[in-house]
Amino acid sequence: MNAAAADEPTTGSAPLLLGLRTTIYPAPDLPAATAWFTEILGFGPYFDEPFYVGFEVGGYELGLDPNRDPAAGASTLWGVTDIEAACARLLAAGATPESEIQEVGEGIKVASVRVPGGAELGLIENPHFSLPPA
Repeated sequence: MNAAAADEPTTGSAPLLLGLRTTIYPAPDLPAATAWFTEILGFGPYFDEPFYVGFEVGGYELGLDPNRDPAAGASTLWGVTDIEAACARLLAAGATPESEIQEVGEGIKVASVRVPGGAELGLIENPHFSLPPA
């Protein structure tokens, strides 16, 4: 993450956070967690791999991560249009890097920072995201 976008205006510009996109839950026993969510949701995942399971719920992602520490709790990702600029703006405002920007497939990028106070703020740039019609 770099601070190149630190000079961008913070008012009068497009909003930095576009809205919630994804919540990822720790799932040390991924098959059991997948079965449980399939049962309560009434449908199966659209993405099912040993490293991640994803359900599309009302246009949003409910993810299961077998490698996420249950003590860390769930991780929420907020949508952004330009993750590099968003990270730079957050760092310039006092956040600290948590995880570097990663391409996770199909042009989707994720990263996270720690906001003042220590909470994790997850970001996702997903060019494929669109809410279903109301």
